[in-house]
Amino acid sequence: MSENISNNALILALLSLNGEIALQRDYLESDDIPDEDVADEEEVLGDLEQAFMEFVEVYKARAKHDESLPSLDDLLAGEA
Repeated sequence: MSENISNNALILALLSLNGEIALQRDYLESDDIPDEDVADEEEVLGDLEQAFMEFVEVYKARAKHDESLPSLDDLLAGEA
């Protein structure tokens, strides 16, 4: 995957997944979720977190070889 995806696409994927994880956590902490849906929504959160971590690993490897990429911390903090 790391060779077939552009830097911009990788950055967008990371930022999108990070945002979706935050939304999913907020939803799980809200009173809006029916009790019977909690387990399914927790599974969705787990899948999002797993995908995020896989993209983080690709990003870290790419950033080691491409100094033009912002650090992961800066990227996720919105400083990129």
